[in-house]
Amino acid sequence: MGAEVITEKGKAKTNLDVFSGVLQELAEHDRNIVVVTSDSRGSGKLGPFGQKFPGQHIEVGIAEQNLVGVAAGLASCGKKVFAVSPACFLTARALEQIKNDVAYSNNSVKVIGISAGVSYGALGSTHHSLHDYAALRAINNIIVVAPADNFETEQAIKLAAQTNQPVYLRFGKRVMQPLKEINDDVFEFGKGRVITKGNDVAIIAAGETVYPAVQAANKLKEQGVSATVISMHTVKPLDTALLNIVAKKCKAILTVEEHSVYGGLGEACASYLLQNRIFKPFKIMGIPDEYTVTGSQQEIFDHYGLSEKGIAEQATLLL
Repeated sequence: MGAEVITEKGKAKTNLDVFSGVLQELAEHDRNIVVVTSDSRGSGKLGPFGQKFPGQHIEVGIAEQNLVGVAAGLASCGKKVFAVSPACFLTARALEQIKNDVAYSNNSVKVIGISAGVSYGALGSTHHSLHDYAALRAINNIIVVAPADNFETEQAIKLAAQTNQPVYLRFGKRVMQPLKEINDDVFEFGKGRVITKGNDVAIIAAGETVYPAVQAANKLKEQGVSATVISMHTVKPLDTALLNIVAKKCKAILTVEEHSVYGGLGEACASYLLQNRIFKPFKIMGIPDEYTVTGSQQEIFDHYGLSEKGIAEQATLLL
């Protein structure tokens, strides 16, 4: 489970590369697949899609509210629409349109937030999306998903294309290492993926924090501490059945997310556990209530402890 693990299809890729490739495969057999972008064709790795399927790609320019409105209109006409834009703008500037035109109107738009979390690095807090889980969890009728590797991304895109419910999918920029050597898991929205098993601490993560959580579990194993690591790729609806199992099995619970400590994966887990009287040592790891330090994504992760070393240390402190 090291950093050089190779999948059956070749070396690990960014999730956006997988997203683009899967969309092209789907569009080959389904002319109802439509992509709408807001000056994000390049950053969304959708250049090849646009060249191959020019009639199935619409560019609206830097106009995120229009992006969602156009996508909702197309979906209401039976199109399978993927609306692609930087997560920081898409889930803030166009939040009302996601709430009303997509979720409330039950238009099956696949809202794709790219360069999510702190992927924009040194561009700073204006370009970071550390609010999206919180904002979208509070809106009825939308699934919130953060794939943690190429396998989860491929499965999530295929499943999203089949579902009639609105879906938000969150992607960063980094190459995503596979979480298992043979990616033959069954993938479902709302069903977490168990990566490692242990009885001491449960580490529950989503998206780009899952791999450092796995690295932390390997580090803890060297110290005699066994950890269960879960890729809770679906932040909403939360897999409460799996959460219940690991919470009763393990001595402590640690959640890790590339998001504010408020309103995200950690608070979703804490809410379920507290309301169901499951009391264990518990810690939410994420971005604190401040504007982030300036630096690359990895430098920001390291600063806030969202790293192998930081996660392992916090897990040890809980035991």
